[in-house]
Amino acid sequence: MSAVIKVNLPSESYDIAIAPGNLDKLGAQMASLNLGKKVLLVSNPAIFRHYGERALNSLKDAGFDVTNCTLGAGERYKNLSSIQKVYDKALENRLERSSTMVALGGGVVGDMTGFAAATWLRGINFVQVPTTLLSMVDASIGGKTGVNHPQGKNLIGAFHQPRLVLIDPQVLKTLPIREFRAGMAEVIKYGVIWDADLFAQMENCDRLDQMRYIPESLVQTILERSCQAKADVVSKDEKEAGLRAILNYGHTIGHAIESLTGYRTVNHGEGVAIGMVAAGQIAVELKLWDEKSQERQVNLMQKTGLPTKLPAGIDIDAIVDALQTDKKVKAGKVRFVLPTQIGAVEITDKVPSDTIHQVLQQM
Repeated sequence: MSAVIKVNLPSESYDIAIAPGNLDKLGAQMASLNLGKKVLLVSNPAIFRHYGERALNSLKDAGFDVTNCTLGAGERYKNLSSIQKVYDKALENRLERSSTMVALGGGVVGDMTGFAAATWLRGINFVQVPTTLLSMVDASIGGKTGVNHPQGKNLIGAFHQPRLVLIDPQVLKTLPIREFRAGMAEVIKYGVIWDADLFAQMENCDRLDQMRYIPESLVQTILERSCQAKADVVSKDEKEAGLRAILNYGHTIGHAIESLTGYRTVNHGEGVAIGMVAAGQIAVELKLWDEKSQERQVNLMQKTGLPTKLPAGIDIDAIVDALQTDKKVKAGKVRFVLPTQIGAVEITDKVPSDTIHQVLQQM
């Protein structure tokens, strides 16, 4: 079971290669891209312990001159001081314009490595080797890189497309259950915004809360169709001028919840799940979609073990205030991605704040 999905962009196209055992082919795949010899592999301690040696050996066997750098694990390390560590390693190892940074890890490692690559020597090569479900289906594709500011998520960043995204589904076997579920939130998102058939295939699976209950063929389908959905959207709108904003479904309220809980209580996928339930309910209140579709969405979240209610003790006024600092605010108006049917959404800035309040109150 293997697939190659092309991300076609005006600037530079690249492949998303999905196959069991791909991690050991990293060096060979990169060698075929005619990259420079020097490589800096960036990871976090836990991922490096599991997969660092295999990645390094694969690169060395293909003739690359490799060094590595590990950064703290988790969203709270996604800041400029972590980027400084990458720059220090790049300088120490004399990375050049033709050199490559490889991100081995989840979305946080990918975002930071991509941002470091985008800004080192005004932009060097960058390869994504995602090790979490969330980064495989979402964060590693599309060239969004960046770090958090104390006042908000991903406020500092750049668009910098990878030269390759290499996915090995086998590495998901060491992924903690909670992280697997977080990734499933993004997969459900693709079902709602783009791919009704993927949504239905997941509904037909008895359990989605742990990878071991999902048939291998469905795992491959989930990866392929999610990556294809992201590639389709990004190919049509690389810099988020219009269509690409639909990928933010659930993220508007989700980011606010993550931020207000200090990135410690609620992880990204859990925030997105709660945000999707809220957006779905807002769409019901505004008569954009029906109760039955909202029920299907909530049932799929619950089957995956994702939260559908706000975390205890969170201040609703604080959520509404936090929405104003979101990157998606335009001319002072919060833009929401709201579903109209399973497989289609629309973007609107006409959501009355009392509707937001009312829905959050119910949750």
